[in-house]
Amino acid sequence: MFLDTPLYRCEALEPELGCTVSIKLETANPVRSFKARGTEVVASLLADSESRAVVCASAGNLGLALAWSGRGRGLDVTVVASRFATVTKLDRIRALDARLELVDGDHEAARERAAAIARYDGIRLVEDSLDIETCEGAATIGLELVDTAPSFDTVLIALGGGALATGVGHVLKSSAPEVEVICVQPLGAPAMTRSWHQRRVVTTDSTDTIADGVAGRCPIPAVLDDLLLVADDAVLVREASIVAGMRLLLDHAGLVVEPSAALGIAAVLEDRERFAGRHVVTIVCGNNVDVDAYRRWVGAAPVRGS
Repeated sequence: MFLDTPLYRCEALEPELGCTVSIKLETANPVRSFKARGTEVVASLLADSESRAVVCASAGNLGLALAWSGRGRGLDVTVVASRFATVTKLDRIRALDARLELVDGDHEAARERAAAIARYDGIRLVEDSLDIETCEGAATIGLELVDTAPSFDTVLIALGGGALATGVGHVLKSSAPEVEVICVQPLGAPAMTRSWHQRRVVTTDSTDTIADGVAGRCPIPAVLDDLLLVADDAVLVREASIVAGMRLLLDHAGLVVEPSAALGIAAVLEDRERFAGRHVVTIVCGNNVDVDAYRRWVGAAPVRGS
């Protein structure tokens, strides 16, 4: 149910963006994001092992996916998150019977606490983007893209911890090297993009973006090494462009998305000349969004059935 997701050309977006646009839709599944592509692998391996307990830190989507994958296999799942994380995501994690621990501070504090739990309890720690299963899960998106015998020449990928970008990027660079891989991150959470440009880990003291799913401060060195191999560019976009991208996806594609999923559209909006005449694919990676916040951002109620 998480594989072979829709890939389709969205002509209604094209007059607004000035290029050919295809959407890879990763929201029509039980956890409403691409993350379960990786957690299904993690959970299936744990189900066949002696240790059936697992912990992760999450801004929301990874924890939600791990809770879903673990519940179906009788695993003991703990998710550590910032108490400032999106309430909708936290509520859905609880509804899936995972143990949820909230910490003061941001996602980096949650990562530290999850690692401490794993050490103390002697259980499996799933670290997004570092654990190979999370990257392999994302890589299946790349396989589905190249299996379509694509005419596209650019893929726009939301950049947070790096699992999506490195997973998809490795497949494209090995099977469709002519396709340009462009990573997109908010200006208010630029650590990985700055690290890519400087070719060394660059951290930030804080983040300031509505795109909570990609709001990391401390890139993982091994993930950066992978990103340097597969990304052709990494760009930063403004908050206003993210909101405009969300609104375009609602108005012209009928899609309610969380801010991270609109980063690709935001990149085109900010540099139409660069993408003019191209065929771009944007990966719509999640739609676990707080309804009230969404209404404030886009000035509209979500479409029915979202």
